[in-house]
Amino acid sequence: MGGWGELALAFGVFLASHGVPVQPPVKRRLTAMLGRGGYLAAYSALSVAVLAWLIVAAGRAPHVPLLPWAAWQAWVPNLAMPVVCLLIAFGTAAPNPLSFGGARNDRFDPARPGIVGLTRHPLPWALALWSGAHALANPDLAHLLMFGGFAGFAVLGTRIIDRRNRRLLGEAEWQRLAAHTANLPLAALIAGRWRPRAWPAPARVMIALALWAVLFLGHEAVIGVSPLPAPI
Repeated sequence: MGGWGELALAFGVFLASHGVPVQPPVKRRLTAMLGRGGYLAAYSALSVAVLAWLIVAAGRAPHVPLLPWAAWQAWVPNLAMPVVCLLIAFGTAAPNPLSFGGARNDRFDPARPGIVGLTRHPLPWALALWSGAHALANPDLAHLLMFGGFAGFAVLGTRIIDRRNRRLLGEAEWQRLAAHTANLPLAALIAGRWRPRAWPAPARVMIALALWAVLFLGHEAVIGVSPLPAPI
């Protein structure tokens, strides 16, 4: 199967695979069956598999260019990906009861939120930045639909998570936990509600660097396209 039908099906499965498992009743049942570690591992594996299928489906769809391509566009994801990798490395390590991807959430200190002060949702914003940068580097209809869909899904997801947590935690508790944070990256810093109080953990910086290296060096082998701009 190929063409637009496969792309539509793959995107539908992508939305379902990310929306259904995180619903509280489904998540509780799966966590009870698999344990927290098993749930996270299964969810991650499913996400990667469906994402790979969606990328392949976009490549098989008819090529309909929307904008002329220039070499500088390839630099956009190259500049964005180090930031994406930092958001992933820190977002999956820090306590964060306000979004997903956090660890040891019972240790979250609202007065010292760490990466959560930069944004409540490091992983969704990493997805939005990754997809937006790649949409600009691939200005054809299929890839714009795919990457634009990712970006919209990620940004909308941050608002949905906030609304759900307000309901589950109660307004007073949510306000207490979120007092020094913001959804939009850097908004709490600009507003003066958050200031970094420590240097970034070197181990997490190294993890981000290793992740970037794997993605950069494996891009051509896996995707079939070098991340380096073509010589002018």
